Amino acid sequence: MKINYKLTSQGLQQKIKTLFHISAFKILNLEKTWNPEKGTPVHTVKGKYATRGWTEWTRGFQYGSALLHYEATGDKEFLDIGRNGTWKFMPGYLTHIGVHDHGFNIISTYGNLLRFMNEEIIPFNECEQAYYKLALKVSGAVQAARWTPLMDELGYIYSFNGPHSLFADTIRSLRSLALSHQLGHVLMVESDQKVNLLERLLIHAETTARYNVYFGTGRDKYDVPGRVAHESIFNLKNSTYRCVSTQQGYSPYSTWTRGLAWIILGYSEQAEYLEFLNGDKFSAINSKFYQNKAQVIERFLQVACVTSDFYIAYTPSDGIPYWDTGAPGLVKFDNYLEKPADPFNDYEPVDSSAAAIAAQGLLRLGHFLQSQGDNERGDKYYQAGLTIADHLFDEPYLARNPDHQGLILHSLYHRPMGWDYIPRGRKIPCGESSMWGDYHARELALYIQRITESERYLKYYL
Repeated sequence: MKINYKLTSQGLQQKIKTLFHISAFKILNLEKTWNPEKGTPVHTVKGKYATRGWTEWTRGFQYGSALLHYEATGDKEFLDIGRNGTWKFMPGYLTHIGVHDHGFNIISTYGNLLRFMNEEIIPFNECEQAYYKLALKVSGAVQAARWTPLMDELGYIYSFNGPHSLFADTIRSLRSLALSHQLGHVLMVESDQKVNLLERLLIHAETTARYNVYFGTGRDKYDVPGRVAHESIFNLKNSTYRCVSTQQGYSPYSTWTRGLAWIILGYSEQAEYLEFLNGDKFSAINSKFYQNKAQVIERFLQVACVTSDFYIAYTPSDGIPYWDTGAPGLVKFDNYLEKPADPFNDYEPVDSSAAAIAAQGLLRLGHFLQSQGDNERGDKYYQAGLTIADHLFDEPYLARNPDHQGLILHSLYHRPMGWDYIPRGRKIPCGESSMWGDYHARELALYIQRITESERYLKYYL
């Protein structure tokens, strides 16, 4: 991609204002037309949100989007939508033991509401605050209990595929463990053994770094620094690593770009969290991998930087990626990396949701490095994030059509399974939206808005 070093957060404010203006109509449209008995809205088909069975991982984005909109605009109608939806529909997710996405569903709802109260965005209410805290404590423990131990003191929160499966996506679910730990909670297991949630967070992150992220060390023939494997498979009989895999990418040896984006954002915001923590918290960690706070942060930054560099190198000039860096149709393009992505081409779809996720990760990484005095790298990543936002918050991605329920167009769900709608006369999916893409576009816009207005820095922890 071509990074625009002249962009400023102030220069994006008009686009952000327009995005939230359009956002209001989208949220209200869905709220008025969606029947909760149908399940959870996942992605659009012909401009209308529809369900898609896999796991119930997107309802938190539905009500979280309303909460973010309220924070950005102050319109209380959206606070009511987000809070009422959370109270009515989200409690069952708190004890959902079958998924790896508590950091998506629960932090987007209960987490935002507790943050609002902590930041005095909404009035303090002791009982309401206690409810949010309890919800976040429970969610973090439930997520951490979904655990596969490995040899050499490693382990991971396993995906919905089962105990043998480690997903790159889960790195952002570590937020649930982080908040639960911050609130003083521990996971109690057999024989009343106490599990330190921060320790489990760090072990999962280290396991993901070792097996889902490439560093150019020659582990296989496709070891390109910064490449990300969507899934790693382990033999549970002897707790050993077997191979890379993918569920939504083209190949185990190519990079599904949304998985890459989860890694960039997950490690970047966890580095911010770890920097915030008192160094004494690390003295209770019983791990040979992390002996002190500085060592932990250095490792997280290593992962965030190498994957960010890969994203920048293998994404078209506008920062909007195609769905997989190894997608077979890319060979039919003429120098596709030197041009803006084309969502209306005949060969391979783009994934705007990956861009929304990655942009926030790049901004957070850049901001963190700038705060540490590393301005060369910090400016690079920060400006890359602004560059993506500049294109994402404009045509052909911002959905200005009032009849379309999505906010950000050209999001992709599952290309290999063929779950994405292909318009008549087209050869590939385009023109549709997703709950996660719309949510993360709002979160990205809010992040930039708060930096510009010199408000409190947007973070998930307290």
